[in-house]
Amino acid sequence: MTTTATSPAPAGEGPAVGKESPGAASGKSRRPGRIRRLGLPYLLLLPALVLELLVHLIPMVIGIVMSFKELTQFYIRDWGAAPWSGLDNFKIAVDFDAPVGEALLHSFFVTCLFTLLSVGLCWAIGTAAAVFMQETFKGRGILRALFLIPYALPVYAAVITWVFMFQHDNGLVNHVLHDQLGVTDKPSFWLIGDNSFIALLTVSVWKGWPFAFLIVMAGLQNIPKEMYEAAALDGAGLWQQLRRITLPSLRPVNQVLVLVLFLWTFNDFNTPYVMFGKAAPEAADLVSVHIYQSSFVTWNFGTGSAMSVLLLLFLLLVTGVYLALTSRGRKTADV
Repeated sequence: MTTTATSPAPAGEGPAVGKESPGAASGKSRRPGRIRRLGLPYLLLLPALVLELLVHLIPMVIGIVMSFKELTQFYIRDWGAAPWSGLDNFKIAVDFDAPVGEALLHSFFVTCLFTLLSVGLCWAIGTAAAVFMQETFKGRGILRALFLIPYALPVYAAVITWVFMFQHDNGLVNHVLHDQLGVTDKPSFWLIGDNSFIALLTVSVWKGWPFAFLIVMAGLQNIPKEMYEAAALDGAGLWQQLRRITLPSLRPVNQVLVLVLFLWTFNDFNTPYVMFGKAAPEAADLVSVHIYQSSFVTWNFGTGSAMSVLLLLFLLLVTGVYLALTSRGRKTADV
């Protein structure tokens, strides 16, 4: 009968009782590193979040509080001491039978028409230029750079230049239209009267379409050239390729582009203010300048703040409806 001898364990190498396995130890050491990696993006976003609070959110909250106060020039030094007015400022702003509400409603309709025309023209001109620039030809790089000049110029310098061009007596616009081409019977007044709307729209489109051109041109880079080659072999012309390939492929880009252009144009203050000053003509009385006049010209900051809050609510509503409709359309297209 054979017996198997079991050799004793070496000294100091007894069973590992109460000791953690290497896997558990490495798991514990891995956990703080994972937490640090997950927290690093939030740490990097913290400065931007703090600046956003200081620059945008805190003034917005203060403006909302001011809209519920009877804040006039008598409380400028200590606006916190202004008495609460509740919803009175909002009632004044939306009372369209009264002069204040009627003027605000007129300004709102002018802004809607201006935004619709400006965004549509910017998108159409930018898309046409981007499609044209897809073809390779000599001097294409120089032409691209020239197209982006209006977008790169400082707003104030560009608008002031246009103001000089729209002058009645010695402006370039009247010189070309009246003296050179003979389109008009006499030099026109572009910065007053009904023509002020055309002048404002011209400047807005001039400085806005290069942004649409830049975004659409970037979106066109993602469309495979093989699709156009296959369509050309099937006999599709340029218009059919644009309608069947280019525009459907650019739908996600255009959805964001149109929304950004809408928000920028509807809120634009610099362009009308530099062109017309504190008192914009009735035909070019945009909401942004109208709110400025209601606040800093008549010194009724409570009513002006209420108008700003109403504008904010309107833009939030339009943005929410637009995003809901576009996302629903995207889901339908995917199905």
